[in-house]
Amino acid sequence: MNMVSLLRSSSYPCLRSRAVLAALLYLIIYWAVPLLVVQQAHAEEMEGVLPESGIRYPGGFDPNTVGKVEGKVQGYFQPKSGPVRFQVTSGRESYTVLVSPAWYWKDLGAKVSDGTQVRVRGSKSLGRDGKLYIIAQDIQILPSGQSLVVRSEDGFPLWKGSRRKPTSKHWGPGSSQRGMGGTKGGAGGMSRGRH
Repeated sequence: MNMVSLLRSSSYPCLRSRAVLAALLYLIIYWAVPLLVVQQAHAEEMEGVLPESGIRYPGGFDPNTVGKVEGKVQGYFQPKSGPVRFQVTSGRESYTVLVSPAWYWKDLGAKVSDGTQVRVRGSKSLGRDGKLYIIAQDIQILPSGQSLVVRSEDGFPLWKGSRRKPTSKHWGPGSSQRGMGGTKGGAGGMSRGRH
């Protein structure tokens, strides 16, 4: 039964009211428009391979290669599509950090620019271009103590209708995070297995 015949039906007299009709239209617009926007945002982040590195994004996260890098942000880049990215040099190694879509990064309230000291935990890999990459799971901004979580413990992208809400928190004494998620090994080392 379509909406017009429903409104004309004598078995639904309460729907004849203009106020009720206005409320129904408002609810349809209130629920339909946000769903379309979310679907469009997800369409922009379809699974693919980043051309320069050959890394699958956003699904190229491997829990078996999780490690940490710490250093200063260089070359911060926020594209219209694809992941926010920047370089972090840790010792003699330089990593390209692949974070999240720009809209999600903005929603987290991230304040990162060139020169900001960060600690990144994520899945490390070597790109086909011979450069090191880390697909970020969480990022701690060291000057402020702000921590930005972009993936779940198993590497699921939280911007894709996550199984838990995105978080931005401060780590400190008594934190259940044990540093950067409790991974074993040094700041630049890789750890094996799930944590």
